[in-house]
Amino acid sequence: MRLRAILAVTVLVTGLGTTVRAEAEAQPPPVSVIATGAGGFDLADPEVVATGLDVPWGIDFLPDGSALVGQRDLGAVLRVRPGRPPVPIARIPGVVAGGEGGLLGLAVSPRYRLDRWVYVCFTTASDIRITRFRLGAPQTQQVILSGLSRASVHNGGRIAFGPDGLLYAGIGDAGVPANAQNLASRNGKILRIRPNGGIPAGNPFPGSPVYSYGHRNVQGLAWDPRGRLFATEFGQATWDEVNVVVRGGNYGWPIVEGPSTDPRFRAPVVVWPPAQASPSGAAFAGGTLFVAALRGMRLWTVPVSAAGAVGAPVAELVGAYGRLRTVVAAPDGSLWVATSNRDDNGTPAPLDDRILRFTTGERQPPPAGRAGTARF
Repeated sequence: MRLRAILAVTVLVTGLGTTVRAEAEAQPPPVSVIATGAGGFDLADPEVVATGLDVPWGIDFLPDGSALVGQRDLGAVLRVRPGRPPVPIARIPGVVAGGEGGLLGLAVSPRYRLDRWVYVCFTTASDIRITRFRLGAPQTQQVILSGLSRASVHNGGRIAFGPDGLLYAGIGDAGVPANAQNLASRNGKILRIRPNGGIPAGNPFPGSPVYSYGHRNVQGLAWDPRGRLFATEFGQATWDEVNVVVRGGNYGWPIVEGPSTDPRFRAPVVVWPPAQASPSGAAFAGGTLFVAALRGMRLWTVPVSAAGAVGAPVAELVGAYGRLRTVVAAPDGSLWVATSNRDDNGTPAPLDDRILRFTTGERQPPPAGRAGTARF
């Protein structure tokens, strides 16, 4: 019998929009998998494309459909293709792992066929930085952004190119909540920069990479087909969040956590208790926002209409594969999900960590973040 987690959903209408609050009505069974889930994906029968990984974190795809996968604690990048063993391809100099630090986000340039750049975000001994390199010379790094405060927790680290061709980065508050409201700090923010590290003229605060602020620890960035940016965020003790991110928006941390009617802040569109989520990676596919949950050990599916209306979240894969760190939409229309059971917080299975590939049998258009026309 295939089961979903049972949810009681409350819709909270505020002056800033609608928040869907998902709370467990009953404890789900240890394993919950449903065939043909949201987005049309067959969630009951994944292909295991890689095993024995060490905390896979950032994943993105090359033009040939193969994936680059960063391993957080090793500071190493693998090339992964279904049906073939992973191939070590680069070790990133300067990565210093520990706690929630290490090799974090990874993004392939949307102009890769022309420029060959691969971007990574990682912690060093002294900071968080973003660099870029070419696969043929991985030891030659160009620093794009550096000097962001690092800590053992709340580093964020997810990077992704948006439909505008610009690079976005979710950077945590580095364990100092006041950073999030301080516009002189780049921590507790979503940043937007040019591919060469420059500041786009359209950023909300002149001369600053800050795109939005008031964030605690953003680890998921995903654009819907109409170019709206959704971000997942770890709460402290009460509510984890999904936010629709707008230019110059203030998302309230540490003054508020979760739903708020304070007109100074943008309210989240979805919240969960941390035990059900601890949301990391995010991806759009098939009209659905997919959110990988660590502590919640599930894949959340959130329907989003063409107009941007957010429906009730549904939990899939509950307990089936342990902690889930990253979910990405592949160019061939499949959905890739990476486990995170070797990060000192999980219970590794014999094949962990793994990357799973779910299919629908139909090719889908690439996610919005990979299809836009670059405007620098």
